[in-house]
Amino acid sequence: MSRPDLDRVSEQAIDWMVALRAATPNQALLQRLQMWLQQHPAHQQAWQRLEQRLGYSFATLHRLEQRAPGQAAEARRLLLQPTRSRREMLGAMASLGLFGSALWGGWRSDTAQGWLADLHTGRGERRSFTLADGSRLSLNSASAVDVQFDGGQRLLLLRHGELLIQVARDPQRPLRVRTAQGYVQALGTRFLVSQEANATRVVVLQHSVRVSLVDGQWAELQQGQAALLHNHGIERLSGEQLQRAAWLDGRLEVLDQPLRAVVEALRPYQRGYIRLAPAARDLRVQGVFPLDQPQQALSALAEALPITVERYGPWLTLIDRKTSQ
Repeated sequence: MSRPDLDRVSEQAIDWMVALRAATPNQALLQRLQMWLQQHPAHQQAWQRLEQRLGYSFATLHRLEQRAPGQAAEARRLLLQPTRSRREMLGAMASLGLFGSALWGGWRSDTAQGWLADLHTGRGERRSFTLADGSRLSLNSASAVDVQFDGGQRLLLLRHGELLIQVARDPQRPLRVRTAQGYVQALGTRFLVSQEANATRVVVLQHSVRVSLVDGQWAELQQGQAALLHNHGIERLSGEQLQRAAWLDGRLEVLDQPLRAVVEALRPYQRGYIRLAPAARDLRVQGVFPLDQPQQALSALAEALPITVERYGPWLTLIDRKTSQ
């Protein structure tokens, strides 16, 4: 496979990302990055494309998984591991066939693909829709859904992001949601589905649903219950999950979750790239935070946890654990 041609600015953006991911960045590196970002709008645009590709959204990898099972997980591992050089990063992508029409330059970002979906939301946006059957569908930030309704079925394809649906009754056409891991079929009225990096999260808000995997495994979930759908199994979740629907009202409600989960929930609302240091990822968090003000949420986290939050313009936020004096 021949190496793809990248424009000079995109190559520079990769170089900067490699430098940030290789180790804890020092002040001099951050200052040079800030100067580069401010030199030209094209630099900021290239950086945004790259952080969107590597930062939080992997719908393209889910499509890769459907074509070649097992490759998506390997691609994600290679893209996110610390990298010593741009050549290594490009080589890892090329080795898995991630270049060409599917990705860079090229690369159609998940955000761009979202605009091609039947229903979608942008970064920091939430929307609600009334479907043709009268069902009420709400999408969280950076989400995309295709709608396939006809005389024989009601099917929603969740490309990426998170949805919450109040299902209209139709005994002849049960409503189903398709994700990368399987299906969620409404047996009642109201439930939440989230496409995560390697699993589908389902939370039943009213009545019940049936979840199933492509290999035939299935389970029923009752009101208040939740599960993660993995490629090879269904994991029932203990503990409170209903608070995950608080995004409808612009809130992030956290009950004893790791900081990495909180940061992932804030990413679709935060402009720029967030780098969470490994030492801080497992700190436990509890509280209520404003989704529409992610910087305020991060400041509140810094007050409650032994972490530092450093901002370098709108393009980069570094979160690390405080060092003992």
